[in-house]
Amino acid sequence: MTWVVSPRWAEERRRDPYYRAAQQEGLRSRAAFKLLFLQDRFHLLRPGQRVLDMGAAPGGWSIVARDLVGPRGQVVSVDLRGFEPMEGVTFLRGRVGDPRLLERLGPKPFDVCLSDMAPTVSGNYDVDQARSVELAELAYGLAQQVLVPGGNFAVKVFQGDLTQDLRRKIGSGFERLDVTKPPASREASSEMYLVGRRFRGSVARPAVGREVAPSAPLDPNGAR
Repeated sequence: MTWVVSPRWAEERRRDPYYRAAQQEGLRSRAAFKLLFLQDRFHLLRPGQRVLDMGAAPGGWSIVARDLVGPRGQVVSVDLRGFEPMEGVTFLRGRVGDPRLLERLGPKPFDVCLSDMAPTVSGNYDVDQARSVELAELAYGLAQQVLVPGGNFAVKVFQGDLTQDLRRKIGSGFERLDVTKPPASREASSEMYLVGRRFRGSVARPAVGREVAPSAPLDPNGAR
């Protein structure tokens, strides 16, 4: 399929101050400013920490995370799409929700888990919101298995009727759960971020065995 970019969309993008700033500062995407906002408000990352960035392409969040944890820290980025390698970031090509990914991440836990995953927008908001919630649940499911007690978690989700149950589910795993929308999010966007701090404790990792069949396929490579 050939995608045609409308002149209006291209002009709006050129006028977007966050897009222009990201290009000027080498941050790869405007989404980098969303993580900078979350860091400024919630202090999620510290030097020397180990960070998992889910749905990382094109790498905007990974760059910010790498700079925040510094040379003593480590950032592991996961996405179905590849992106240009960057120093200080380990990239794994894979799908969040694939049981094999947990084994590939290894036994060492993470201090922070991040997810800016979004579904490919279909134009049907009920469908898109349901897919967004499913991606957020997949991210949280992985975080439960790899996050250290006391660790932090941030995940994007589209607002809607299904959000309340997701908030309760994630909130039960953390001492504090906040909901926010960064200024860098487009005004018309329904996205918001759930930020869990001080994880209460991990769940047991499943035994390695027969792969469980995934649910309906999702594309976690929405615009960042």
